[in-house]
Amino acid sequence: MKKQAMFAGAAAVIAIALYGLNASWLAPVPTRKPRLLSHRGVYQHYDRTNLTTQTCTATRIFKPTHDLLENTLPSMQMARAYGADAIELDVHPTRDGDFAVFHDWTLDCRTDGLGNTRSHTMAELKALDVGYGYTYDGGKTFPFRGRFKGQMPSLKEAIDAFPDTHFLINVKSNNPHEAEWLDLWLKRHPEIDTSRLAVYGGDRPMARLAQLRPGLQPAGKTIMKDCAFPYVALGWSGYMPKACRNITLFLPENYTWLAWGYPNRLQDRFAKAGSYIYLVGPRHKGVNDSLGIMTQADVRHIPPHWGMGIMTDAIETVGPALKARTAAARTPEVIR
Repeated sequence: MKKQAMFAGAAAVIAIALYGLNASWLAPVPTRKPRLLSHRGVYQHYDRTNLTTQTCTATRIFKPTHDLLENTLPSMQMARAYGADAIELDVHPTRDGDFAVFHDWTLDCRTDGLGNTRSHTMAELKALDVGYGYTYDGGKTFPFRGRFKGQMPSLKEAIDAFPDTHFLINVKSNNPHEAEWLDLWLKRHPEIDTSRLAVYGGDRPMARLAQLRPGLQPAGKTIMKDCAFPYVALGWSGYMPKACRNITLFLPENYTWLAWGYPNRLQDRFAKAGSYIYLVGPRHKGVNDSLGIMTQADVRHIPPHWGMGIMTDAIETVGPALKARTAAARTPEVIR
């Protein structure tokens, strides 16, 4: 009986210690506002059924309800108007040493151009119509054709156009040299405030970027796994794995229960490690990527004191919903 009592007492002590180390309410409450990240800006949503890396999504759009296209300056401007603090954009290096903001590896799907995006100069890309290939009715009509000629921005144009905005740059490659090209490009533009930038992409360029510019908090699948697995295994102790330092982490809403100290203690630990977390929508088996927070119901699942990132693919819905929630929280209850 004495041994059982001792074991029970030891277990209770361990449980209390674990609770104290990871109790969110005992951690500092974040005072900064969350950073709302608009993935692709305001864009044309499309049918995601049986998507592959070769699918031309411009031919799968739903009937348009607005006149904006992803990765263009008007799209980013509207995302800002809906409440975005940060914009995710896709980049490709150009033949003349610049970076173009464009999603696809090739030009054939969305534009009136042909061939690999990165085999062209920035001037050549500027001459294209980036709305040329969009259709919602199987090619009967092309509602954006002729309306977006010359609207593929360079990375510098996008950054300069929104000086109070953060950017999450998606490097669309697994070539490690791409990290070196981005590093060289930033050296050519010392006027850019790199504290406004973070980068994610293929494992090899992100590993190289972690060496060259850890302040850009690079994120790739391997980088995030190298952080997540040891944190799930040992984070209960307060241990912060080295792999969790100076990175960007995407945390699916349905996996937050695995994140020791969520939400406040987790945020405190990652902030002290120079890292940043974006909440995203639920990740499901068989789906490669999680979409961002998409609906008003998703917004209700965000902790009230979340002070890091929130990624959305539906800024037109989530931005106003977050604004309304914040306003409601600040409005004192009227006693009748």
